[in-house]
Amino acid sequence: MNNKSDELSVNAIRVLSADAIEKAKSGHPGLPLGMAPACYELWAHHMRFNSQDPGWDNRDRFILSGGHGSMLLYSLLHLFGYGLTRGDLMQFRQFGSKTPGHPEYGHTAGVEATTGPLGAGIGMAVGMAAAEKHLAAIFNRPGYPVVDHRTYVECGDGDLMEGISSEALSLAGTWNLSKLTVLYDRNHISIEGGTDLAFTEDVEKRVQAFGFKTLTVEDGNDLEAIGRALEAAAKDDSAPYFLIIHTQIGYGCPAKQGTAAAHGAPLGEDNILAMKDFLQWPSKEPFYVPQEVYDHCKAIADAKRADEEQWKQMFAAYRAAFPDLAAKWDAFHSDDVVAALKNDAGFFAPAEKAEASRASSGAIIQYMKDKIPNLFGGSADLAPSTKTDMKGEPFFSAADPAGRNLHFGVREMAMGAIANGMLLHGGLHTYIGTFFVFCDYMKPMMRLAALMRIPQIYVLTHDSIGVGEDGPTHEPVEQLAMLRSIPNFHVYRPCSRIETEAAWYMALSSKHTPTALVLTRQALSQEGVAAGAMRGGYILKDCEGTPEIILIATGSEVGLALQAQEKLTADGRKTRVVSMPCTEVFDEQSEEYRESVLPKAVRRRVAIEAATCFGWERYTGLDGAVIGMKTFGMSAPQNKLFEHFGFTVENVVKTAEEL
Repeated sequence: MNNKSDELSVNAIRVLSADAIEKAKSGHPGLPLGMAPACYELWAHHMRFNSQDPGWDNRDRFILSGGHGSMLLYSLLHLFGYGLTRGDLMQFRQFGSKTPGHPEYGHTAGVEATTGPLGAGIGMAVGMAAAEKHLAAIFNRPGYPVVDHRTYVECGDGDLMEGISSEALSLAGTWNLSKLTVLYDRNHISIEGGTDLAFTEDVEKRVQAFGFKTLTVEDGNDLEAIGRALEAAAKDDSAPYFLIIHTQIGYGCPAKQGTAAAHGAPLGEDNILAMKDFLQWPSKEPFYVPQEVYDHCKAIADAKRADEEQWKQMFAAYRAAFPDLAAKWDAFHSDDVVAALKNDAGFFAPAEKAEASRASSGAIIQYMKDKIPNLFGGSADLAPSTKTDMKGEPFFSAADPAGRNLHFGVREMAMGAIANGMLLHGGLHTYIGTFFVFCDYMKPMMRLAALMRIPQIYVLTHDSIGVGEDGPTHEPVEQLAMLRSIPNFHVYRPCSRIETEAAWYMALSSKHTPTALVLTRQALSQEGVAAGAMRGGYILKDCEGTPEIILIATGSEVGLALQAQEKLTADGRKTRVVSMPCTEVFDEQSEEYRESVLPKAVRRRVAIEAATCFGWERYTGLDGAVIGMKTFGMSAPQNKLFEHFGFTVENVVKTAEEL
């Protein structure tokens, strides 16, 4: 230990964590007790932050990838003055508290990312470090390091067992994210017992193969050794660093330390008393912290505030020396550019002929790249097919970090987490792309984006049985229903370039909701109204008077609905066609508007979508019908598949007539 105050502060983290978990009768004490020294040393003596301004642009980032150990983070936030009170710690895991079971971004000041699904925090940390490197390459000038901060991520054995960690760390090495430092809690324990049960690989050699430099701290209680390792990593910008810190899970609790029993259950009152004796803690009172610790941590936090003041002074000089770059910085951190697209005739330009909506999206990206300077995105090795590359722009790499295109390789899950980290970092509009069917790999990270309320954008192409010859492995059937089931998530399936432009605008202007753009490979007829698409659903083509039948369709099936309407109209049936590119946005409209589009009195309704029927019942009602997929697809030319599965004018008309 460095000195008495440091030792007391480390043990304060341990005691607060154990007491909070005991009071809640729920939680994970093992990680906080074992990693308290490493994380305290990082926060107290190496990280730059301002607890009075948690969103300072040039702060260092810390992500607790082992989110189950949340009391470690909450104790740090409490001691260093982020506004978490002793009372907040006493409400750990309780309804409405600021200290939920796992850290939640946007809910607790100082929490940089929502973590808990193991490995996700590593991926988001890689994204933050990549964002820092990209923005630094754009804005920094000699003597003016306006973007110059580090990203630290704690992880454990469980994080490294998850495949996402390999995907993400591989990219971190490939991109040479030299301001990324991983603090590996090497305690050899998982929930079921020792790691020799299922995790015997040489982690050090593995991460070295990814391109990391490694350092080992043999004693996780040795603050001086931990400090030397952190300092060495901070001084070396040649590679990312991976610090292997050997700890004892549950350190300080004699009956449980070093065992799986310390992982995920309260220690028990008697064991906590024994722990306080072991640590020579000055009081047995729950949540007691000596005033010396509060004074010590406050002095550290107060001193760190000078870092932001110095940065502000430097940025003021930077603004005077580089007014064009400063204006660009302002544009990167403003919503004005996106807002201007709403009235931009060049953005809302119809296609001149039938085209796939993936091609429509590609054309939009080419237009946006010149309008939105901080657009940053790419694909999981599918850019030629997803049309997600920005033509003429270089690719982000170790050699060219200013590049705006991203090569994620075949790593969908890590791509989702990394993009979330980039967006959480700030200063960027991000999008990522893959085939729609492969969003299955990415879904956990899409769910996290929705949970964190960040406006991530997903370009998901090859959206139905229209994929054709590739067959059922590549034909998404249930994925639309899956994504639509995620709270706070918008799914757009546009029928034309106009609707695709509306979808892109809604995605870019969203403040707190992620958006999936679900796009076709096959060419579409070009119908649609941008203003209607922005409301999620609208009357695309109506009849005179009150309709007898309403046809509701999305994407490639809108053209089919229009053809069926012509036949039904010729047969004397008053028919309305409703395009429903985004059910979630439609549901957010007023009841009056929804009634005007889908009047309750008209009960003969047919929904048409080349995906599972699940979910459409709430629009078609008990008397309606859904023409959709009830099985997986097949391998055949797309036209044959649409005919085989009933996506024909004849079947739509027959279904409507039989209602």
